[in-house]
Amino acid sequence: MSKADAAAAILWVGATFYALFGGADFGGGFWDLIAGDAAKGERPRALIQRSLTPVWEANHVWLIFILVVLWTAFPPAFSAIFSTLYVPIALAALGIVLRGAGFAFRKLVVTLTGQRSFGAIFALSSVLTPFFMGAVVGAIASGNVPADGNGDAFSSWLEPLPLLIGAMFVATGAYLSAVFLVGDARRAGAADLERYFVRRALAAGGVAGLAAAAGLVELHAEARYVFDRLIDQGLPLVVLSVLCGIGLLAVLLRGGRRPLRPLAAGAVVAVIWGWGVAQFPYLLPTSLRIDQAAAPGPTLDIVFIVFAIAAVLVLPSLALLYALSQRDLLEH
Repeated sequence: MSKADAAAAILWVGATFYALFGGADFGGGFWDLIAGDAAKGERPRALIQRSLTPVWEANHVWLIFILVVLWTAFPPAFSAIFSTLYVPIALAALGIVLRGAGFAFRKLVVTLTGQRSFGAIFALSSVLTPFFMGAVVGAIASGNVPADGNGDAFSSWLEPLPLLIGAMFVATGAYLSAVFLVGDARRAGAADLERYFVRRALAAGGVAGLAAAAGLVELHAEARYVFDRLIDQGLPLVVLSVLCGIGLLAVLLRGGRRPLRPLAAGAVVAVIWGWGVAQFPYLLPTSLRIDQAAAPGPTLDIVFIVFAIAAVLVLPSLALLYALSQRDLLEH
């Protein structure tokens, strides 16, 4: 494996963690949005609030990690992506800011109107932010980002595949979040909320599966290189994702407990790495290869050193945070 390929693998590790933890985080906002009026949605929203409060800001560590590695290790790709897709990227960034403000301030205001307003900002931003992130990914996979950048600011992502990938991001986040909330409801001893989120996990999983199937059709039409590699080199990962999804469905239907989160995570991780395999050796299919976009060797060496330090310091810290949160040992 070359240094450039190793740096790309590190980038994909960051994308994997953000898709899992950030996706579940955004998904909580989706369920908050459709929970119903104040009376009907009070208990589901309380569980969502309790689950997200200790970790919602920490999940953005992975997004920062992705941006820093992309900018440092692959500057031409960073420049091309941001000079072409600045509209959905800016909208996603705005969504992150508004979401954070809504989540923080709705706990502080005392009026019902204020709580509803900030709650709506949080919930809507939780849906729109992953949608625009998915549109960015879909535009890259479609080959709509030229290697020299400055592609069309709107037609590059306002196409069926990017919009469909955006919808799939929203559905996948909702799916992950519902599965995680099933476990949280069980620990809280709330059997009714457990059933509530089991139904939503099944529904979101079905929608995500349909979106993925439709995405394959559009991938065949708009990104043939990625499609051909996905059903060839990436096929084992596609099959693994499907098997994890079927396994999770079976566990949910029979009321199982233990493998829920690993199966949900496995289905998503397999899709992410399947996409990586399908794009290889390109960062921007089919115009910019990984080796063409890579920074000089000494710069990549620094990236590897920083990654090693982060693995020693940051990963255990985040693991401790998530463990304490799951054991309800943090103040909410």
